[in-house]
Amino acid sequence: MIRPEAQAALWRWREVGVGMAVLALGLWLMRLGGYLLLPLGATVALAGLALGVLAWRRLQFVTAGAAPGVVQLDEGQISYMGPQVGGFVSLRDLVELRLISLRGRRLWRLKQADGQALLIPVEAAGAEALFDAFSSLPGLSSAALVAALAPVPGSDSRALMAGGENRVIWRRAGRGVVTGSDG
Repeated sequence: MIRPEAQAALWRWREVGVGMAVLALGLWLMRLGGYLLLPLGATVALAGLALGVLAWRRLQFVTAGAAPGVVQLDEGQISYMGPQVGGFVSLRDLVELRLISLRGRRLWRLKQADGQALLIPVEAAGAEALFDAFSSLPGLSSAALVAALAPVPGSDSRALMAGGENRVIWRRAGRGVVTGSDG
């Protein structure tokens, strides 16, 4: 009954729509007034607004395109299975998150405490799950994640894609190389 393209677009925007519906419900409750419905409506409206903003950021995080491999998130462990490489990283062991360009493809570089790194294409299947995983890292906001994927103002996107992009998005505080004397 609905064209597949329209159905896909509606499905993609569903979380934003739910947030706006909750916001509308809260505003309706506030309009009814009273000592009970006014604060309840304000609370519901704020929750709807927060849900809508988070859904909008999640929507901006997902990039169009198709890259080889599949990303999965299971109980705090990110896994990437690609055609030639792959691996696993626990969010507990993650010490650094970078966005790099390599051979014309943007990649997330996840570095573990032991120095091993996992490269995940931004456009890999299931990469949208990384938004929630990365947002749970201490000190990293969802707004910073969306801003990281946005083009850098005043830069040539072709130069970035050729290998010039290498930005630290997040680094765990307190996990560095410790030097000292044995004496």
